[in-house]
Amino acid sequence: MTDQLKEIGERLAGLRDTQDFSRQDMADKLKISLSDYVAYENGEHDFSFSFLYNAANILGVDILDLMSGESPKLSMYSIVRAGEGLDITRRSAYDYKHLAHTFRGKKSEPFLVTVTPKDEDPTLHSHDGQEFNHMLSGEMLFYIGDEIHTLKQGDSIYFDASFAHAMRAQSGDAKFLAVVMK
Repeated sequence: MTDQLKEIGERLAGLRDTQDFSRQDMADKLKISLSDYVAYENGEHDFSFSFLYNAANILGVDILDLMSGESPKLSMYSIVRAGEGLDITRRSAYDYKHLAHTFRGKKSEPFLVTVTPKDEDPTLHSHDGQEFNHMLSGEMLFYIGDEIHTLKQGDSIYFDASFAHAMRAQSGDAKFLAVVMK
């Protein structure tokens, strides 16, 4: 268990308590077992983006409230300079940079995502909403449901994110813009 996982778990538990949800309520709403939910609150499981996105929506908060404990403050505009953005490294093969982390009341969550090649097939996750991914560089396999598609630089995909999905880079790093819409 890392300190970051423990801190996110504590924020999750605190926000759950303020909503008067039991652990079982949250597990049911997230469609996971109670034991898995408790492991997340205890910082014993790493959080997928899908889990955090779904939990934030259920709790009525911004995903960054769970990630960092800080609420976005800007509502007119937010500028993120090249190479910057809030780092969200959730799993070893995925590196996310949140590109609107300071903007309050977002209707979408834009990320610059870099996927590093791994030998094993990725774990598929789902979340509410829709998603748009546009390939900036590299090549990756995009898994959705029972299908696998190869995406290369310039390709894009728009999909219903409630279908389980994942990405796997091919020969080198794959970089894409991901926009998750609520």
